[in-house]
Amino acid sequence: MPVRSSRSRASRLLLISIPFLLVALGAVCAPSIDERGAVHVLTYDGTVDPVMVNYIDRGIDEAERTDARAVVLRLDTPGGLVSSMEKIVKRINSSDVPVITYVWPSGGHAASAGTFITLAGHVAAMAPSTRIGAASPVGSGGEDLDSTLEEKVTEDLVALIVGIARERGRNAEWAEQAVRRAAAASSGEAVELRVVDFEARTLDSVLQQSEGRTVRVGEENRPVTLRLAGAPVVENDRTLIERFLSILSDPNIAFLLLSLGALALLFELLHPGVIAPGVVGVIALLLAFFALGTLPVNWVGVALIGLAFALFVAEVFVTGFGALGIGGAVALVLGGLFLTSTSNPDFQVDRWLIYTLAAVIAGFFMMVVTALLRTRRMPAYMGAQTLVGKRAVVRSRLDPDGFVFLEGARWKAHTEGSPVEEGTRVRVVAVQGLKLTVRREPADAQAEKGV
Repeated sequence: MPVRSSRSRASRLLLISIPFLLVALGAVCAPSIDERGAVHVLTYDGTVDPVMVNYIDRGIDEAERTDARAVVLRLDTPGGLVSSMEKIVKRINSSDVPVITYVWPSGGHAASAGTFITLAGHVAAMAPSTRIGAASPVGSGGEDLDSTLEEKVTEDLVALIVGIARERGRNAEWAEQAVRRAAAASSGEAVELRVVDFEARTLDSVLQQSEGRTVRVGEENRPVTLRLAGAPVVENDRTLIERFLSILSDPNIAFLLLSLGALALLFELLHPGVIAPGVVGVIALLLAFFALGTLPVNWVGVALIGLAFALFVAEVFVTGFGALGIGGAVALVLGGLFLTSTSNPDFQVDRWLIYTLAAVIAGFFMMVVTALLRTRRMPAYMGAQTLVGKRAVVRSRLDPDGFVFLEGARWKAHTEGSPVEEGTRVRVVAVQGLKLTVRREPADAQAEKGV
């Protein structure tokens, strides 16, 4: 009992200390920029989510603290959460430092929510062969909205993007069509349509073409003329923690964490007293729920994954001859498919990952069930009395006590009658504690000597 108690205390302490360790690690990894009057460069490639909000907020705060001349936000995103996009737009609008949004690198895009962020920049630029637009709203799971809800959401987003475009002197008509009709434009078309200010292949080109432009910044909308020539350039990259959280925002990682975390907890349930699987399972599930909070998740998919593991457990404890296990595999596949059921491949769980993981987990539970069935078919163990009637071999002369060998073990034995020599086969006639009472085989005992 003391050992088990100390283990449980250790597991609780580990779980409690993890958040504090992450916060401490994040503080240690956060860069501190002391150079004043520089151009701060932020780079983000991924979905628009709370991780991006925190990164951009930290980057602009650092730029304001050091009186930076401008912030360049290099952006490559397929879109993401409307709530996160709105927070980023608000932060750019309230920034006392001019923010230059730059869709980069070549081949990248600022789609959906990324369109709003790009248009919100005080200066907006795009690298060649990039694109922008396709900002029509979808549901939290990526699905099309019903007509009434779609109209309400669309009108709200149209009002937002038109207001952003007019505030920055950009093409409000195209911005409206990007939401209503999912209009999109290449970098060259975006410049011609006055969606962005110019096209630039490199960061130096962005700074050169931004030089001398007058923009209005901050809550008081004060005019600022960009003087970027000769300004030092500082890369304010994401911290280790921010990169780790960005990795978690991948739908494939979220699906893996959710599935493997549940599997680890079930292993702990089947083998209580083992600390590691339970602790790992709890950590994985906490990280999975964080990841789900950064994705346009369909909670029906999460419920199906939970149902899958409930069926797997039921297969272990209530023999369903494989039917419950098959049902669990089907539920796990459907859960993975519905987890982020959107037409955008950037938000989908990889199909092969779903099928492979479902097959592996279902196979694992089927092996467990098979082992249990094999155990259940074995005759019940009724204690040492089951040894009565079995044959043993004498290992040391019984006169009347000695040792015999029976079923892979050496037993103390007592014989009734004349002494029995080593190597003779005897039969167990009684058991008293850990001592056997044996009797010489009646049929030609001497012939069995040495067997």
